[in-house]
Amino acid sequence: MHRITPILLAALLAATAALAHSGVKDPQVKARMEGMGVLGAQTKIVSQMAKGTAPFDAAKARTAIELMQAETQRVPALFEAEADDPKSEAKPAIWTDWAAFTARTDALSNALDAADVTSPDALNATLRKIGTTCGGCHQQFRE
Repeated sequence: MHRITPILLAALLAATAALAHSGVKDPQVKARMEGMGVLGAQTKIVSQMAKGTAPFDAAKARTAIELMQAETQRVPALFEAEADDPKSEAKPAIWTDWAAFTARTDALSNALDAADVTSPDALNATLRKIGTTCGGCHQQFRE
């Protein structure tokens, strides 16, 4: 069985974001998808630096982490209302186990608070923690 690495997960999320948003009718679902798109885009910036496919820039990495943290703080509000759309990938478990969902959001926030962007190696370790946190939430709460 293949394991998707956090870096690969980030790249896949960023690559599919544009397709996921097309045809969405419910404005609440669209707002959620756009929020997740922000997280994916910033994760892509950090992952490219961690992989060495983009030059390492600590200030740019810190900015990406800060933008991810700001978006993470919005996630509970984006998902609070149970909205649906055929394009939505949100599982009903978000609303039936709200405490677990918000705990996952808190875990991402904590991982972002602890982010180390002082070197490519530190950034890579940070990205693994962030990717593991994101992947756990997606596994539990995303179709």
